[in-house]
Amino acid sequence: MISVHKSVAHPWQCDIMGHMTTRFYMAMFDDASYHFLHHLFGWNSAQSPDGRLGWVDVRHLINYEAEVDIGDLLDVRAELAKVGGKSMTISYEMINLSNGDVAARLEGVVVLFDLQERRAVTIPDNLRESAQAHVKADFV
Repeated sequence: MISVHKSVAHPWQCDIMGHMTTRFYMAMFDDASYHFLHHLFGWNSAQSPDGRLGWVDVRHLINYEAEVDIGDLLDVRAELAKVGGKSMTISYEMINLSNGDVAARLEGVVVLFDLQERRAVTIPDNLRESAQAHVKADFV
């Protein structure tokens, strides 16, 4: 796994019980996903100059492993589990650097999406080959 996002649990991200609320776990995983796509094949908004293609989340499975308290330092790590014809499966871990615990794990599926036609499209060979080089051997 590689580090793709670092953050801190601010007081305003925590609920009345004093730990980070679920909405901010998702925000951190979402931010991490953009960094991971950039790591895989340099993806950013300029990748599709006509604004036609983008990556769309279609599935998330989250396990909350340990509480995150106000002020905890967090590191989101990611690895590519699978590349399909139109989709990729990515595994994330949120590590609490304050105590070494895994705070949460997320498995996400993203599809390459035509934003004008509103449908999934085939991942081009050059992107698939670049991504495939990053698939963790344990998943193959």
